[in-house]
Amino acid sequence: MRLRELRKERGISQLKLAMDLSMNQNTISRYESGSREADYATLIRIADYFGVSIDYLLEQSNSPNADKKPL
Repeated sequence: MRLRELRKERGISQLKLAMDLSMNQNTISRYESGSREADYATLIRIADYFGVSIDYLLEQSNSPNADKKPL
């Protein structure tokens, strides 16, 4: 997940991000380290927060605002 990259690009601390998303800082840390995976609702919240697509967040696209194509 590109969470750490997005957060650092914008100069946002884990604590600030956690507070803005009403989450725990430890949860953000675990998402960034890969020791925990975010559920779908959380992925949507994080993607919306950074203004990127879920595909970009999950490293399935190199375009931040790529529209997902139908299968």
